[in-house]
Amino acid sequence: EVQLVESGGGLVQAGGSLRLSCAASGFTFDDYTIGWFRQAPGKEREGVSCISSPDGSRYYSDSAKGRFTISRDNARNTVYLQMSSLKPEDTAVYYCAAGFSVLARACKIRHAYDFWGQGTQVTVSS
Repeated sequence: EVQLVESGGGLVQAGGSLRLSCAASGFTFDDYTIGWFRQAPGKEREGVSCISSPDGSRYYSDSAKGRFTISRDNARNTVYLQMSSLKPEDTAVYYCAAGFSVLARACKIRHAYDFWGQGTQVTVSS
């Protein structure tokens, strides 16, 4: 059974940091690109970052660049999203997703992904 389980969300003040984790099981982790998406109330789900399986390339959205860092630990089948300098506009449910060999340039395309987690809430207070 394929599972993607996000954790690490919570309530943080503006300027603070959180580290999200995405633990994967049930598929060959090394072969899959892992992406992070977020969805705020009333808005579409948007791509935030990804780390590509073919070559480890990383993608960051404009809003994430310079503040978020994605990394993966293939030994633990886990991807991390370190988020710093958080802003109230970062408030959303954050989802991780797995897509087979998705290239970094396609990372923000939702239908490129095969599996999705249930999400973790991030709330940034002003």
